[in-house]
Amino acid sequence: MSKVLIVEDNKVLLNSLRVKLENSGYEVITAEDGDEAIASLKAKPDAVLLDILLPQKSGFEVLEEINKRPELKKVTVIIISNSGQNVEVDRAKRLGAKDFLVKADFTPQEVLDKLANFLPPPGADPAHSSLKESKISNYKSGTGTRGTIFVVEDDSFLRKLLVDKLKREGFEVVEATGGKEALEYLKKNLPLLILLDLVMPGIDGFEVLDKIRKDPSTKNIPVIVLSNLGEKENVERAKSLGADDYLVKAHFILDEIVAKVSQLISKRYL
Repeated sequence: MSKVLIVEDNKVLLNSLRVKLENSGYEVITAEDGDEAIASLKAKPDAVLLDILLPQKSGFEVLEEINKRPELKKVTVIIISNSGQNVEVDRAKRLGAKDFLVKADFTPQEVLDKLANFLPPPGADPAHSSLKESKISNYKSGTGTRGTIFVVEDDSFLRKLLVDKLKREGFEVVEATGGKEALEYLKKNLPLLILLDLVMPGIDGFEVLDKIRKDPSTKNIPVIVLSNLGEKENVERAKSLGADDYLVKAHFILDEIVAKVSQLISKRYL
């Protein structure tokens, strides 16, 4: 499990980041001033989210201390600051910071995305194991339900057909009509598989797929794209973003879609 030290004197932001990271599988240590941050370095974090303006010692002094310690030479430091002035950004990067985020311009999810560029995804294996333990045993034994399928589709008629068919096959089914709703659901839930439309109001399926694959807690969930878009460039784009399969709606009947769902689940989990 990757360990992250958050150094931030704003308690609201500190707690927001801590909860987001812990829910995603990171071990989190917190510090609210520079002295506490330096003391916390003995825990040998894999990454540090570091404010610049801190009580006691500044973030730059903390960075300098990190540079003095050979055991921390591989630690990833990402600056989170109220100021994005070039002189501060340049100084932080000269001292070894990997990235620089301005507080007014980022969300906790974007911080998580940044960390994913430098650290192994800590939430992937626990989530994957949890799926196996809690749902796959039922799938194999035939007891209970076969797991939850998440259907993201704005066509109400097709969505109802899919939901009814999947339920008859023994799956639990959760529905969403658009990308924003889908992403909100996935923040708190891990379905067995996602059936994803591409053309939707607001956040489209391409963006949803991209966020699914970038989030350590959802990146291993199988995704089948189910779309009216059959052009080669759309198929290739979806697959490059991580779609496990791509079905053009007009080319498949319900039984074939459900068969694809079962095959992919068996291939991924069993």
